[in-house]
Amino acid sequence: MVSYAQMGECLKTGAITALGAALFITACGPLNAQSSPVPAVTAALGTDDERLMGLFRDDARREDALDPMAVIYRGGTPSPTAFRQMFTDAQLHAQRGSVNESIAALRRIDRRRLSDERRISYDVFLLDKRQELGGLQPDMAALTAVRPFNHFGGLHIEFPSLVARDGALKYDDAVAYRANLELMRGFAVVLDNAVARFRQGLGSGVVETRLTTNNMIGQIDTLLAQPVDQSPFTSPVRDFPPGISPAERAELRAAYAAALRDEVLPAYRRLRAFLHDEYLPAARERIGIAAMRGGTDFYRRAIRQHTTLSLDPQRVHQLGLDEVARIQGDMDGVRRELGYDGDLKTFFNTIRTDPRFHPKTREQLAAGFAAVARKVDAVVPQYFNRTPRTKLLIEPYPAYREKYEAGGSYNQGSPDGSRPGVFYYNAYDLPSRFLSGITTLYLHEGAPGHHFQISLAQEDRTLPDFQRFGGNNAYVEGWALYAETLGYPMGFYKDPLQHWGTLDDEMLRAMRLVVDTGIHAKGWSRERAIAYMLANSGMGESDATAEVERYIAWPGQALSYKIGALTIQRLRKKAEAALGARFDVRDFHDQILGSGALPLPILEAKIDRWIARTRAA
Repeated sequence: MVSYAQMGECLKTGAITALGAALFITACGPLNAQSSPVPAVTAALGTDDERLMGLFRDDARREDALDPMAVIYRGGTPSPTAFRQMFTDAQLHAQRGSVNESIAALRRIDRRRLSDERRISYDVFLLDKRQELGGLQPDMAALTAVRPFNHFGGLHIEFPSLVARDGALKYDDAVAYRANLELMRGFAVVLDNAVARFRQGLGSGVVETRLTTNNMIGQIDTLLAQPVDQSPFTSPVRDFPPGISPAERAELRAAYAAALRDEVLPAYRRLRAFLHDEYLPAARERIGIAAMRGGTDFYRRAIRQHTTLSLDPQRVHQLGLDEVARIQGDMDGVRRELGYDGDLKTFFNTIRTDPRFHPKTREQLAAGFAAVARKVDAVVPQYFNRTPRTKLLIEPYPAYREKYEAGGSYNQGSPDGSRPGVFYYNAYDLPSRFLSGITTLYLHEGAPGHHFQISLAQEDRTLPDFQRFGGNNAYVEGWALYAETLGYPMGFYKDPLQHWGTLDDEMLRAMRLVVDTGIHAKGWSRERAIAYMLANSGMGESDATAEVERYIAWPGQALSYKIGALTIQRLRKKAEAALGARFDVRDFHDQILGSGALPLPILEAKIDRWIARTRAA
């Protein structure tokens, strides 16, 4: 997963912003940019491509002013004023106006006169803006804005990582330190804004679950328990770059400590008190989003947002059941290869409890991921024409985050490569971690998964910003799951243990289709969802619990992995069948990765055009 979750999406991706995760779309018809008359353009300057790119730049400038988190993730420093307006009506109103302005400008561009690549940009932009506008309408904002974050994604846990010395913000000189200090002070205002939003939800009856609320309280307690001199907020002044004088260092140390002590921590305490004393008693007992007012329609919209497809929850549920049955057949074969008798469910318990399958130390996990990285680097040229310039680091989650995180995630690097991408792995509760999952997790979160897709897009300056930095979950997570399957031709799964690991991870994505729809469309309880995952895989109870609580907090997102991967796998089979000996997997990957994160229907249209050109050549 991308920990910005990219909530295309949301994923803005590199890390999903809380606001991005909250904006859901309205249903819209099939994209047909030529279905309505195009107004004549007067006094046009330059080519149609140039005018379109100018429109995109204008939109990006407005969006940057309204989305400070996107600026941070792209390596910039946002306006403190814009940052302080997060979770406010003023921000929503300005965003709605910006989207309407961009859609009106796009209608003045004749799509038929654009180059092939810019037609893709036109289509993606139009679809994105329609979806964004739908999510900003009052009926949707009433269901999303009043739930500004939850335990799985939100600024209350995201911002400490961003402001830390090794986070997304730059600390090159004293000017940067002071600018980031203003953001840190503004963060206290943002937390108060969030409280106001949560309180609006109390009034309208649109609230989070008790489970999610309790988890948020636990996260805040962990942050509040940290001594000031060990907090991520003061880590920048514990390690200065050269060029900052001793006097400035002393001044900055005092200023950062004061901001944390007098502004940030009191804001956290106010948030905690509100959540515990006012919000928790009114929070939902039932975990499915259908139990929330407007939740049934919200879930269908969430599915469309995260998969870019209009899918019926019941059909998705059945697809998941079918995939679970298929993968279990493969797992049973690997069980026999590993020399174990008995049925598969017995072997699941063996995998969970036998110490041979679990790391003994954090160092053992670190060494395992490093070894896989070296093997991947050696074979990448056989599968890719292009690789990222951005470096990739492998690190464990910080201690204050690890208990509530999944098994791994990826944080994007900066577009100029000065800040590397980071693959985070979870070393919390080592007996619940699996040595068998090392290869597949690295392929997904690191190379050639999220790191390749995200870095190649943002390094490509020929793309407009929304293609470089935006995205959707079905593409982003679908690519990463597809990347796991490359371990087969790369030879990594000849080892039965690692083969088991990738099947177990594929099973996770198949079970998500069952469990997410089970929770949000069929009324499953948390306990039933956890029991289903434990009965159909070898995952540990800690992982199963974290996964289920993630689905509760983030309806529909978990469906994107399998839906996206199945689509990319189907497109590859289509290309192989159509091109025969002309098919080159490196060229196929160029086509998949060469235009940024595309909605699945637009991606399929692109691949169809590539197949036709290749056959005609």
